[in-house]
Amino acid sequence: MNGNLTALRVARFREPGMYADGGGLFLQVSKGGGRSWVYRYMIAGRSREVGLGSAATITLAEARNHRDDARRLRDQGIDPIEQRKHEKAKAHLDAAKAMTFREAASAYIDAQKAAWRNAKHRTQWTSSLETYAYPIFGKVSVQSIDTTLVLKALEPIWAVKPETASRVRGRVEAILDWAKVRGFREGENPARWRGHLAMILPPRSKVRKVVHHASLPYKEIGAFMADLRAREIISARALEFAILTAARSGEVLGARWSEINIDARTWIVPEGRMKAGRQHRVSLSDAAIALLGHVRQHRRDDDLLFPGLRRGKPLSNMALLDLLRRMKRGDVTTHGFRATFKTWAAERTNFSREVVEAALAHVNGDKVEAAYQRGDLFDKRQALMSAWADFCTKVPVSAEVVPIKLNFVRS
Repeated sequence: MNGNLTALRVARFREPGMYADGGGLFLQVSKGGGRSWVYRYMIAGRSREVGLGSAATITLAEARNHRDDARRLRDQGIDPIEQRKHEKAKAHLDAAKAMTFREAASAYIDAQKAAWRNAKHRTQWTSSLETYAYPIFGKVSVQSIDTTLVLKALEPIWAVKPETASRVRGRVEAILDWAKVRGFREGENPARWRGHLAMILPPRSKVRKVVHHASLPYKEIGAFMADLRAREIISARALEFAILTAARSGEVLGARWSEINIDARTWIVPEGRMKAGRQHRVSLSDAAIALLGHVRQHRRDDDLLFPGLRRGKPLSNMALLDLLRRMKRGDVTTHGFRATFKTWAAERTNFSREVVEAALAHVNGDKVEAAYQRGDLFDKRQALMSAWADFCTKVPVSAEVVPIKLNFVRS
């Protein structure tokens, strides 16, 4: 058919075929009666045909505009069909890049869980982000997150909860870095500290002084240990063992008999329970060995040194906290006894700092020194821990010494 179509005549075409409007635009009527617009053209010696949409939704005027757009591309040497494919691919890519911060955080946490020592890290990350980050920009695409949004989440807690705020900032920065590497984000990280947020927010150390774990003066440890040994509950034995070994509460509460070698007088703490993520060998003094002998008499079927009320579950930190409260020592913490040990070693002994730090399983911050210090100073630590145990048994004259009783009460 020659000549231009009119809007009125378009509706009357019902016979199958191609009806020309001019300039390469055709109305295509199918055997089923469907009608659509088609643009036919030549490019690079090839005959091509591209659909412009259904005549039920695209008017004749709109079809002519689409044809004109396609003709301009062709005149520039661009194939309209290939251009359409490119635009669709870009749209799909843009949609894929529109990952929300919550989605990116979930993917990042899943990617990191194999490197984390326990599930506690995942819980802490998820909890802090749900509380402080997700309400502000959880549903925002990672590409759209800027400094304003990050500050909106951090500023309300920066002064009142500086440690929490600092952790949230670091976690947001890590997630956005991950998103950039994976191609979901471009540009600088708005949560970075150096040269960015450091210019806006005060340093955490200036906001609130660091509060150290409350510790017991080492001169009072003898009287405290005498009181502790008088208590007929397993939480008292766990705390006593923690003090004698200068270990962290998490290392002690998760301790198992399979980690103990009485003959070698050692306790091997696996890397999964160590803060530094590496195995630690603890020297057991005579007092620690004696304590384990008493505890063994009441050992249950499970492997835990200090089992809780639920079978297969260890005592909780709360059990140790409750014990200190009952002893009317709410002024100290379990972790603080490590500071008591360190202060005693520094002020009352001639053991080197390296030996004391090794006993505390502290990582040597000097990389050069650490490269040359390969051993764990175990022989010297044996003498240190024996001296510490002896000091812990020295009770002031006014204090009453009570022997350990074996009739444990679970607590």
